[in-house]
Amino acid sequence: MVEIYTDGSSRGNPGPGGYGAILKYGKHEKELSQGFRLTTNNRMELLAVIEALKALKVEGLTVHITSDSKYVVDSVEKGWVFGWEKKGFAKKKNPDLWQMFLKLYRKHKVKFHWIKGHNLHPYNERCDVLATTAAQSKDLLIDSYFEQHREEE
Repeated sequence: MVEIYTDGSSRGNPGPGGYGAILKYGKHEKELSQGFRLTTNNRMELLAVIEALKALKVEGLTVHITSDSKYVVDSVEKGWVFGWEKKGFAKKKNPDLWQMFLKLYRKHKVKFHWIKGHNLHPYNERCDVLATTAAQSKDLLIDSYFEQHREEE
């Protein structure tokens, strides 16, 4: 089983943002993070999950993802995203990321767990540091989809 912990951050909503993720497999851990010049908190929460799933080298894994994002956890665990997909994500935010997520999600056996943020959970706290540090870095990428479509959202 692979454990994944994720967090997203934005300074302003929209504003500069970043994500942080930690992958755990046995004694092995890997940290991921990146910042973007203009994005939203929800995009970064979802992108953290996407980038962590992308980092998995083998398909068919049992994956437990722990996140403090109700947006991400509820969308999947309550099945909302599958209804959005059937309707072509009409009038839904972040269709680009949800489509990427679903392709990766279907390669594994994924279960989400929600935890309260800023509640002294060591991996959630570390992901928060990764995300906020990335958002404040000088090496910010462009969230092209968001910047091109933000008037529509």
